[in-house]
Amino acid sequence: MTATPPPPPPSPDAPLPPLPPVAASPVVSPWLSDEGRRIRDRVRELIPLIRSQAREGEKIGALTPEVLEAIDDAGVFRMSMPVEWGGYGLGARDLVEVISALSEGDGSAGWAGFVGVGVKNVLAMDKQVVDEVRAETEDWAGPAVVGASVFATKVGQARPVEGGWMVKGQWAFGSCCKHACWALVGVEFDPEAGGSGRGMAALRREQYEILDDWKVMGLSGSSSNSLRVQDEVFVPAHRFIDLGEFPPRLQQLHERYTGFGYGQRGLALLLCATLANLAITLGMARGALDCFTEQANKRKPFTLPYPTIGDMASAQVAAGKALAMINVAAATIEGAADQIDARTAEGLDFTPPEESEISLSIAYAANLCEDAINLLQKTIGSSTVSLSNPIQRFVRDARVLTSHGAIRIDPLAEQNGRRLLGLPPFAMIGGAVPERRASTDPSRDKEPIRA
Repeated sequence: MTATPPPPPPSPDAPLPPLPPVAASPVVSPWLSDEGRRIRDRVRELIPLIRSQAREGEKIGALTPEVLEAIDDAGVFRMSMPVEWGGYGLGARDLVEVISALSEGDGSAGWAGFVGVGVKNVLAMDKQVVDEVRAETEDWAGPAVVGASVFATKVGQARPVEGGWMVKGQWAFGSCCKHACWALVGVEFDPEAGGSGRGMAALRREQYEILDDWKVMGLSGSSSNSLRVQDEVFVPAHRFIDLGEFPPRLQQLHERYTGFGYGQRGLALLLCATLANLAITLGMARGALDCFTEQANKRKPFTLPYPTIGDMASAQVAAGKALAMINVAAATIEGAADQIDARTAEGLDFTPPEESEISLSIAYAANLCEDAINLLQKTIGSSTVSLSNPIQRFVRDARVLTSHGAIRIDPLAEQNGRRLLGLPPFAMIGGAVPERRASTDPSRDKEPIRA
């Protein structure tokens, strides 16, 4: 039997086969659902549209109507809604995949996807307000509800009256407020009235004004404006919750709603929200690398005699380093999402030290993504500073995101360092939230749970 001769080696001049897209995830997750994959793939088809309108979004301080409608049609704002609302109740890995895909086009679009995850907060409130929000947002294009300064040190004021509360104040960082139907705001009140002294109120859109104060260096299209109630408005009792009651009510969501993501317990819920936030940096880094490869193969270097920037050894090294940084970050962020889903499937939660350490690791991964974006921008050079160039937007958006108080690397590192060195941990974001368990409870590690 005659052996088949091996094929001849390719000619040195033959074109190389096309490479897979740099944005593609290298690992197939067992926790990526069919619905999550479908929404992610639809979003990827929208990346050219999202990227092309990102500059306009910065100018108007919000997503353009076309982008908002397109991502709504793709199912983005139903990802975290429970099945009972006609949503999908997706798990952590699904959210990371979809939000990172959105962010390959524009960080503000990814932020809108992250804001949609906050619908779980209103679900922890009284059933009557839950039903009201559901009825009024059934055909709404955008997030059903946004949060503004719920857990911040500076919040609004509330005083009890017959049948409810009178609320006024100003609340910063109402992300996606221009696209939402309801808002959740934090308030403080006199504990002598009964309660912890901190609460959360649900406000209808007509009860507050949106201030034109989101003038920032990055994530300008996220419409994270302040909300204001200058003269007191009445909030019925069913639209108000004491923050002391809020954590245990979140814990009960798995008993009231269905969808895989609603199997998450307390700290898994928190980690899932953090991952949804940090997935934005992962997507932006992938988007920056995609734009880098396109631009490097077209632009000529300023000083060196190469045909294109892509022919420069230094550019090739930068691209390779950025790819490695993105892959390491993806392994951390996506791996944490898979771990959340695996524990959810088993009905398990995380311990406070586990949550604290994972939060540190994924925040570090987000900073690694920012470093990759900065490297790519510096390698291309001055052409990236044009406001029409998406790379500079990724640079600015990543800097703003990693500056967020909830995910800044140094406070998270200090918290973990204290634990490693045997020092008592601090209450983190949840410093404004009443303790959710007695200090004498021996069943859990005593590290304060972050809200």
